[in-house]
Amino acid sequence: MKIVLRFAALIAAAAFAFQVHAQDAAAPAVGAAAPTFKLQDQKGDWRALDQYKGKWVVLYFYPKDDTPGCTTEVCTFRDDVLKLRKAGAEVLGVSLDDVKSHAAFAEKYHVPFPLLSDNTQATAKAYGVLSKHPVIGAYAKRETFLIDPEGKVAKHYVGVDPKENSGQVLADLASLKKES
Repeated sequence: MKIVLRFAALIAAAAFAFQVHAQDAAAPAVGAAAPTFKLQDQKGDWRALDQYKGKWVVLYFYPKDDTPGCTTEVCTFRDDVLKLRKAGAEVLGVSLDDVKSHAAFAEKYHVPFPLLSDNTQATAKAYGVLSKHPVIGAYAKRETFLIDPEGKVAKHYVGVDPKENSGQVLADLASLKKES
């Protein structure tokens, strides 16, 4: 029995050591053009980055619908969406979940902005946020990109706190708009 427990502990330690590894692409640099995308939202409508030309875009990636951190983050953006829109920004959430999952998540939490399904993982890869876990598989890391009206990355948030991200974006948006 002790050998089995030690083996299990060793496997668990190895899994955590290799828990997350970035995929091929690196995140676009601040000042670089934001990678384009065309993804379906929770209603099945297609959304593309070019639709938002001339507006600020808050593009936030999150791991999984209806999980604690992701629920906190979506609800915080939901609660701040009017302030963000007043500041001239549109909010787009992205995960690898399918349209049906996004529809249920959006309905449950009354999400008033698009949740985009990146089920091919291409957009997460293009933004450098695609990761894999040995047990749960592929997911999008919790990172946010603030994209300016010209389609360039103005700010990249790594290690996002789901409770604080929306407030950070609002503050940085105000600061960036003053600079331009």
